[in-house]
Amino acid sequence: MLEVGSAPDEPCLRADAARNRARLLEAAARLIAEHGAAGVTMEAVAAAAGVGKGTVFRRFGDRTGLLTALLDHSAKKLQADFLGGPPPLGPGAPPVERLRAFGVAVLYRSAEQLDLHLAAQPEPTRRFSHPSYRALHTHVTVLLRQILPGADHELLARPLMAFLDPALVNHLTRQCGMPMERLEKGWLDLVARVTRTEV
Repeated sequence: MLEVGSAPDEPCLRADAARNRARLLEAAARLIAEHGAAGVTMEAVAAAAGVGKGTVFRRFGDRTGLLTALLDHSAKKLQADFLGGPPPLGPGAPPVERLRAFGVAVLYRSAEQLDLHLAAQPEPTRRFSHPSYRALHTHVTVLLRQILPGADHELLARPLMAFLDPALVNHLTRQCGMPMERLEKGWLDLVARVTRTEV
């Protein structure tokens, strides 16, 4: 199973440390729901969780680390869905159907958490090596290998992943006013053209 964004010491957390981490993430998620990602500070999360500010910094390092941990929690759910959930996103459907379903799921997940995605986006030099991105890219590569034997799957997965980039989703939906239905149709059309299959 692919690991998405887990901190190296996360599996070894003591029970009380794991509870504190979960409480901090729940508090941060509530604050984002109420005030958006821009309104979330380490101080506000500490107050909402009833802990000292130092606890938040020790657990997540900085605000970006906290926001990334929130995204990683969501990414693990998506990963569980495409690795073991029901088809067509999960195993059991033909690979091209899984690829179509994967892109639609990522698009809508990005749209629902757009402010969080943009606030937590890693710096450009680390963006493509982030564990969450690598897990998604690996999944697309595996599906392409099944659909198009002999193609450069790893490289071909890049333009597909670029279509799902939260910054692009933000630009197209908020700045260009495109509805999500148009992006969904665009994804299905792109998959059809790349894989030489019918929409």
